[in-house]
Amino acid sequence: MSFIIAEIAQAHNGNIDTAHAYIDALSKTGVDAIKFQTHIAEAESSIYEPFRVKFSEQDATRFDYWKRMEFTLQQWKALKQHCDELGLEFMSSPFSNAAVDVLEEVGVKRYKIGSGEVTNFLLLERIAQTKKPVILSSGMSSYHELDKAVEFLKDRDVDIAILQCTTAYPTSPKEYGLNVIKELKERYNLPIGFSDHSAKIETCIAAAALGAEIFEFHAVFNKQVFGPDTTSSLTIDEVEMLVKSIKNIEVALLSPIDKNDNSKYSELKLIFEKSLAVNKDLKRGHRITFSDLEGKKPSNKGISASKFKEIIGKEVQRDMAQWEFLNKEDIS
Repeated sequence: MSFIIAEIAQAHNGNIDTAHAYIDALSKTGVDAIKFQTHIAEAESSIYEPFRVKFSEQDATRFDYWKRMEFTLQQWKALKQHCDELGLEFMSSPFSNAAVDVLEEVGVKRYKIGSGEVTNFLLLERIAQTKKPVILSSGMSSYHELDKAVEFLKDRDVDIAILQCTTAYPTSPKEYGLNVIKELKERYNLPIGFSDHSAKIETCIAAAALGAEIFEFHAVFNKQVFGPDTTSSLTIDEVEMLVKSIKNIEVALLSPIDKNDNSKYSELKLIFEKSLAVNKDLKRGHRITFSDLEGKKPSNKGISASKFKEIIGKEVQRDMAQWEFLNKEDIS
C-alpha cells in the first residue's frame, strides 16, 4: 500500500495557528501523514551559516529564520494531537539531536531524515537509539554515502525506507531522476519512495507508475506567499488530485491484465470488427482484386477482413451489388 506524506515544513511561517489550519485543510485530501520540520536554531545552526544569509525582510540571517520557525514542546504536542484526532500520522524531520529529544517527547511513530543529514552519523545514532523506523531521503547523497548510511542503520537493526529525491527547488524534469527508483530497489531491496520538489502533480504520478511506494511533497495554501519551499510546493487542490491519482495507479498496478484472454470483449468484437464486402458492383466471373474490397461492421456477416489475402484472385460466382458482404459461397 502507498504511504503519502504532505509536508508543511515551514509553510506555517512560524505561526502556530497557520500550522493547525494546514492540518485541517490537508486532512481532507486523503494523505496518510502530515510532516513538519523541527528546527532548534542553537542546536543545528549558527550565525555563520552561509546559506541565504540575508534571508528575508523579517530575518537578518538564516539563523534568525530558524529561530522564528521554532515551536514549544506544548505546541508540538498540540499539533500531534490535532493530527491524531483527524486520523493522520504526525511526522517531523529533526535537524539536531536536540530535535529528536523533542520529538520523542511528542511521540512520533517514525523519523524522516532529510538528505542533508545522511552523513550526520551523530544524528543517525540518536535516531537509531529510539528503535523507530526511518525514511531516508537521498537528495544530496552519492551511492557511496547512501551505502554507508544504510549500513550504519542496518547494523543497529533500524527498519529503513529510502526516497529518491533531487535537492533543487523547484526541480526541473531533467532533474527528477525517475530512473533511480528502480536502481534503489535493486541496490537495497528496501521500500523505495519519491520525495518531490517539482511543484507538479505528474512527477509523483510517474513515480507511482514506476513502483514507488512512499510519496512526499510540499504543500502550500498559496504559491505567491513567502517561504523557502513555496515554489516547490503543491496547492491543497493539487494535493487532492495527486492523492487520487496515486491511489488509482496503485489499484492499476495491483490489477494485472492477462493480454492472452480477451473473452470479455466478445460482444464488442462482434460490433467493431469487420467482414469483407465489395465496394462496387461486380459481375459473375470477375476475379477479385484488393481495390474491390472494403471492411464493414459487424464481424459475422461475411468473411473476416483479416483473411483478405486469401480472397484476392478468387472468382465471383454471382453478380454482386456494391457494399454487399462477401461470403464463402460467393467465390471459388
